[in-house]
Amino acid sequence: MKLAAFLAAAIAVRAQSDISGTMGLDLEDRLIRYSASDDLRDPISRLQRAMDAGEIRLKWNAKQGYLPSVLEALKIPVSSQVLVFSKTSFQLQRIAPPTPRALYFNDDAYIGWVVDGDVVEVSSQDPLKGSIFYTLDQAPGRKPKFVRRDECLQCHASPRTLGVPGHMVRSVYSGNDGYPIFQAGGFNTDHRSPMKERWGGWYVTGTHANDYHMGNTFLAEKDKENPENLDMKRGANVTKLGKRFDSSRYLSPNSDIVALMVLEHQVRMHNLITRVSYEARVALEQQASMNKALGRPEGEWSDSTRRRIQNPTEVLLQYMLFRDEAPLKGEVKGVNSFAADFARTGARDSRGRSLREFDLQTRLFKYPCSFLVYTTAFDELPAEVKSHLYKRLAEVLDGRDRGKVFGPMSDEDRRAVREILVDTKPEIAAYFQSLNMPSNRIELR
Repeated sequence: MKLAAFLAAAIAVRAQSDISGTMGLDLEDRLIRYSASDDLRDPISRLQRAMDAGEIRLKWNAKQGYLPSVLEALKIPVSSQVLVFSKTSFQLQRIAPPTPRALYFNDDAYIGWVVDGDVVEVSSQDPLKGSIFYTLDQAPGRKPKFVRRDECLQCHASPRTLGVPGHMVRSVYSGNDGYPIFQAGGFNTDHRSPMKERWGGWYVTGTHANDYHMGNTFLAEKDKENPENLDMKRGANVTKLGKRFDSSRYLSPNSDIVALMVLEHQVRMHNLITRVSYEARVALEQQASMNKALGRPEGEWSDSTRRRIQNPTEVLLQYMLFRDEAPLKGEVKGVNSFAADFARTGARDSRGRSLREFDLQTRLFKYPCSFLVYTTAFDELPAEVKSHLYKRLAEVLDGRDRGKVFGPMSDEDRRAVREILVDTKPEIAAYFQSLNMPSNRIELR
């Protein structure tokens, strides 16, 4: 009974935690084993194995080192390039407005590069562990090798990443030297953020009607106590960056506004998937231990275990369906091929529709459901999580849930998202079929 009492107390304490905090998760829990490398399945570990086997060879480029070859190997488009000039990463001495840091990404990997940098910075998504961090030495005379860097967790496993190994997109007030003016504040941004809070310390290329952002601007020293004086009009609707720095040193002259918006969305979505996965696996093991100690049936759940699984899953559902998205005030348009490159890939339903299609008039995507539902990390969420997630997804998409959170979702959006998922996600289609709910059913009021 002492063991049972201890477990009950531990679960109760954890159930009171908020998803935005660290929630006391142990990254070395035997169910997570974050630092272990024998079970990694992220894209970089797979690439390194292919390099070791001689199946892939990275090529050296005198201008950008291994960067172009890494992007090619990971199928990351150059058009995804975004540029950050604030000194907010570990190579900060090389980052400044004249030499911004370049970031590139696809659905499961992120690449960072700085002019004359010693390393290429890399992170990629493992289905169970979350973000795994690496560096690749920019040394032409050596055999290239990705080296794991768990010290990155000093910043990349914090409340800003939901307490799991992940990422954040920061918007800061920056001086013209690139140093963040911390006393002025800052923002952790994603698709919920109003545009006026976004991209401080970043270059932004593209147009945006009827709204302003913090990109392409600096806060004057005299205004560091009054950040509201930042002149956002000066950074608005910039389509060329050539006068701000030497763009010939980069793979692209752009820092595309649409790429930035996609990056913001997917960073938190990745963190949420990892958070829900971690929390559910630990909660289920603790519940199993309690059941054994108390002689209860194997699959029985306490109320606290149910909350620990279902509450974070509900947060994930709301985010993946863009229920709290900040509306756009007018058309947003990039200046390169990113929007077309991004929309071209991915699954399409029988009518040719895709979750990667953009709206960019009033919101980011045409169909409000995250494209990251097609990732391995999403597919490998615990069965207990997906059971609740799919149940709630059915309630939302067939019109039964019209409460405060999901009520504003239009019947047209519900029907379109449902039809796309049924056509492109067999597991979701099978679940909906098990409920005897046809894909086009919407309960209209």
